[in-house]
Amino acid sequence: MTVQNPYLSRLLCAVLLLACSGATFAQAYPVKPVRVVVPSSAGGGTDIVARIVAPELSKRLGQQFVIENRAGAGTMIGIEVASKSPPDGYTLLMGLSTLAINSALYKKVPYDPVRDFAPITVAVSSGSIIVVHPSVPVKTVKELIAFARARKRSAP
Repeated sequence: MTVQNPYLSRLLCAVLLLACSGATFAQAYPVKPVRVVVPSSAGGGTDIVARIVAPELSKRLGQQFVIENRAGAGTMIGIEVASKSPPDGYTLLMGLSTLAINSALYKKVPYDPVRDFAPITVAVSSGSIIVVHPSVPVKTVKELIAFARARKRSAP
């Protein structure tokens, strides 16, 4: 079949290239080890979760997931390392609440939690509790706040 119209010929070539490009450029992920940056020290809660998740990812995806602890500066060192890594999926950040909170706590943060990261999953969810000594006469948070305010006024 011969196409006489040069524009139609170019269009057909473009369509064929697009149709073939998916198979040409597609490759399995991961094809090399994946670095998991944990912005806190070894043995902490975030590190423990990363060390539970990483072997399972390695097993399911057939590639090593390597934990790299980069603690310091309220987790900003590790988060900055991850934010400056190529956005190719081979550096993951085991994020924690400080990823978002640091922007409110510090004047200058070396990353933008919205622009520099794309969330992929929630690895763990945990609650927080407030406890008091049994001798403190409160049973609710509201009572605790009232108790604290009353003591503040009576403090020297």
